[in-house]
Amino acid sequence: MPPYKRRREVIDLTGDDAVAAPKAKNSRSRAPASRHIASSSNPRLAQSSQAAVIDSAAARGSFYDDETDPIGATQSDDGPAYQLYGKLDNKIVGCRYYTGLVTAGEIVVLRREPRNQYDKNAVRVDNVLGTQVGHLPAKLVDKLAAHVDSGDLRIEGTITGEKGYFDCPVQLALYGPADPIARFHLEEKLKSDKLFKATQLKQARPKPEDLPRPPLGLNSSQSLVGLGNNGPEVSLADLAQTSQAVRFRSSSDNLKALVIDETTLSGMPMAYQPSALKSQLLPHQLQGLAWLQAKENPEFPQHGSDNVTQLWKRAPNGRYRNVATNFTGTAAPGLAKGGILADDMGLGKTIQMLSLILSNGPGQTLIVAPKSVMSNWAQQALQHVKESNALRVHIYHGNDKLKAAELKAYDIVITSYQTMVSDKMAEGSLFSTSWKRIILDEGHVIRNAQTQTALAACEVKAEARWVLTGTPIVNNIKDLHSMVKFLGLTGGIEEAGIFHIVITRPLMQGLSQAEILIQYLMRDICLRRTKDMQFVDLKLPKKTEYVHRITFHAEEKQKYDALLAEAKGALHEVRARARDGKKSSGSMQNVLERLLRLRQVCNHWTLCKQRVVDLLQDLEDQDVVDLNAENREILQQALSLYIENREECPVCLDTLNAPVITHCKHVFCFGCIRKVIQTQNRCPMCRHTLSEEQLLEPAPETSGAEDVQLDLETQSSKTEAMFKILQATLRVKGSKVIIFSQWTKFLTIIENQLMVAGHGYTRIDGSMSPQARDGAMTALKENPECRIMLASLAVCSVGLNLVAADTVILTDSWWAPAIEDQAVDRVHRLGQTRPTTVWRLVMEGTVEERVLDIQAEKRELVDKAFQEKSKGKRTKETRMADIMKLLG
Repeated sequence: MPPYKRRREVIDLTGDDAVAAPKAKNSRSRAPASRHIASSSNPRLAQSSQAAVIDSAAARGSFYDDETDPIGATQSDDGPAYQLYGKLDNKIVGCRYYTGLVTAGEIVVLRREPRNQYDKNAVRVDNVLGTQVGHLPAKLVDKLAAHVDSGDLRIEGTITGEKGYFDCPVQLALYGPADPIARFHLEEKLKSDKLFKATQLKQARPKPEDLPRPPLGLNSSQSLVGLGNNGPEVSLADLAQTSQAVRFRSSSDNLKALVIDETTLSGMPMAYQPSALKSQLLPHQLQGLAWLQAKENPEFPQHGSDNVTQLWKRAPNGRYRNVATNFTGTAAPGLAKGGILADDMGLGKTIQMLSLILSNGPGQTLIVAPKSVMSNWAQQALQHVKESNALRVHIYHGNDKLKAAELKAYDIVITSYQTMVSDKMAEGSLFSTSWKRIILDEGHVIRNAQTQTALAACEVKAEARWVLTGTPIVNNIKDLHSMVKFLGLTGGIEEAGIFHIVITRPLMQGLSQAEILIQYLMRDICLRRTKDMQFVDLKLPKKTEYVHRITFHAEEKQKYDALLAEAKGALHEVRARARDGKKSSGSMQNVLERLLRLRQVCNHWTLCKQRVVDLLQDLEDQDVVDLNAENREILQQALSLYIENREECPVCLDTLNAPVITHCKHVFCFGCIRKVIQTQNRCPMCRHTLSEEQLLEPAPETSGAEDVQLDLETQSSKTEAMFKILQATLRVKGSKVIIFSQWTKFLTIIENQLMVAGHGYTRIDGSMSPQARDGAMTALKENPECRIMLASLAVCSVGLNLVAADTVILTDSWWAPAIEDQAVDRVHRLGQTRPTTVWRLVMEGTVEERVLDIQAEKRELVDKAFQEKSKGKRTKETRMADIMKLLG
């Protein structure tokens, strides 16, 4: 025994302490993974800090570690694409000091330990359950560590034989940059280090060239000149003839190849109608209830069966093997209770879950939903449940928060995602209660596992866990990982790196084994029915969609061309700086801000009166701004423009959630920057001292024409065309219209013009309280004089029932087509009795047309085995490629 004592220094993912090995000939004691926040002034660069370069999950305490950036990623979120360079046969040493079990063919997790007191190059090896197996040999990591810590190499490991007392055979796959020049230099280093011979290096495959795609069949000869309000009246038939009829969503649903096929779905068993339910369930809903009940009581297949449950299979010898990671154990693993109810919008996910609550035993249910639909859950519970069996419902939001003991009096507690996050930070009642089940409505909100929302959802204590979403995949297959983690599946795929290794990357490469795995998984945990399935038979009226192309007035075209020239110039500067190896974050912000203005000028030039660069020009020389009244207003206006630009938080790299701006002019999610402040009291972007008192929230939104001063005499070509459609639609008796925009200021412009024209309307946007939104919904549904609703696309793409209308006007296009699809499906859904017409307004020859092209590519890529290589947070290359495409 060495003269020094063994130290308990690494906590593994299972919660058991792993005892570090003493320093010996073939084994090294390792210090814990780094848990500090990297001090780089650029949080994106901090991702490749030593604690995270091999396995970001190794340093869960590091705020910048990207859990969705996997080991050996083929695509770095911060740099170039990665390719397989070659494979090394080696061994894991020091196995006698650790309890981690592994078998041949099993994937293992490699974790850097740069702060190890005995060896700064240390790399530990864990099995997929997080128990340590040993370490990589000293001589090997001495050669690898520098390449790994620089981010040049990413490494994956697979066990190739039985674990012995001293060591265990392992094969290491090394991935490096795909850039030819970078690859050449790195390969030379690997050969000089005698890690590879030239003949062992895997040659890079040439990238397939992107096939040109037609722009959705749009023909410039079919353009529609902007029509003024003073022009002749036109009919809907006239407008249809001058528009392009399209079908944006194909009949081949993007989950069709993965989930249960229609024939099997139609033959699924039905549950009994719950006696406490007032409304009669449709046949497909009774089938859904039976599936929900079974998934809350999962069972392993019988001994010797070939069936797979949650990717676990029982071998003939009685052992349990995970078919994704090949982990094998004698003890039965825990099975997750719950799943993903991914029925198409309008098929009754809410009533199916209420039926489950009524029929599957006593216990409290926590429902987390977007703020806009919280009251809908309470109303549905009142509407569909018999009075004698009424559920006790409490909305946990705002000032209506109760203590944990008080919550026990309710069957259902409804809260918002924002409240859940703030309650987690405050260690509130939601997290001190043990729930029967938790239901995430519009659960694709948690598709990025790094966000505070996803992390909080995973930490709620619940026996069963459910995700409700009509779009479980918004961008690509990676969106599913966060849901797998939330549901509590075991065996390894709950780890982002393992999910990438066994599913994401092999799917990108078109490997059949990954398709089989994802089918096993999705057919087990996901139920999806669509409106076009024959056995569902909702008998929905026809939906017709048009792209309505509009030509700029001459003076608008001049403004657009001037902005386009500015944007192209800014983009040229970014690319030039990149070629010179200079940072270009500020320059890129300029490009993105100009791109936002290009899109806004397509709607109305008054949206572009304020520019971020103009607002902040007076503060340019101030690194830290004095928060007086004038400067507060400037910073808040700049923050609103960052929000409109759909900026990412530089900490979590996801869309801003509860955004704030600092006195040093940087924008973050409140939850993200609050955690940074608590840890280091500095801005992660510029390192200035920072406190919560130096954070500014957006100024309160205003809605209503009396609050905004605009030129009421002048319309834009887009508003003129929109009013032609509106007037033609309102001549049809009983028709009502939803007008969507992603910019509330544009809704206010339209609102002013509706008031001048004397049209009855209502409005829903993010500034309104739940009660005000309910009032707007009631007005649209019950007031015959209210025939128009102005709606924020972000707010109304989730949870609302808008079947009182039969016409949708999309005044601008969203990057993610799934968001628009959801908004349209608020109208074309169960309960709709009239044919539905959708108009997409597009300015001819502008970025708006190119946005539609990008949408089409997204749909195509998602439909084809989810091979899109970028996600909601874009890589630099894909983001730059899109920007170049948009700017022509």
